[in-house]
Amino acid sequence: MNKDFVTSLRPAIILTILFALLLGIVYPLVMTGIGQALFPSQANGSLVHDSQGHVVGSSVVGQAFVSDRYFQTRPSAAGKGYDGLASSGSNLGPTSKALVARVRADIDKQRDAGITGPVPIDLVTASASGLDPHLSPASALVQVKRVARARGLPETQIRDLVNRNVDHPLLGFLGEDRVNLLALNRQLDQLANRRTGGTH
Repeated sequence: MNKDFVTSLRPAIILTILFALLLGIVYPLVMTGIGQALFPSQANGSLVHDSQGHVVGSSVVGQAFVSDRYFQTRPSAAGKGYDGLASSGSNLGPTSKALVARVRADIDKQRDAGITGPVPIDLVTASASGLDPHLSPASALVQVKRVARARGLPETQIRDLVNRNVDHPLLGFLGEDRVNLLALNRQLDQLANRRTGGTH
């Protein structure tokens, strides 16, 4: 009976080892190789580099911008805000008093920054991941006046820059119009550099 048990157990052990090697080593290595060969930028995090080659961020992971000289991001519930190691939403429901209080505080903050009229919803609500690198065009455009004032640039110039950075839905219907804030803020710095003839 023990011999029959060992005989029946051997194929199970062999298959476990084979599948562990196949799915735990071979498959990941093949997929990594394909990713590196066909999509090297995306496979390495869609990193964005400055003119000196230093990494300044990722085009697919948001980061906080707090200076009035920059277009600012939406709120983030990821860790202390835009923490890639703690990607998460707040999980607060629409009837949550804590959520209502936070949104009211964010609306007051936008009012203090000079925004009048309706405040775009994504300026006062966090994304599900807490790492969304995009804003709606409306949320970027309502910040034009503050950014232009902080940089001493014409509002029309800043507004044109925002409009040039609007990404439209894939194939015309997948997704929504959006603005990548890292790309927009980097172009904003380049615009200022061209104007002054210097570097930041």
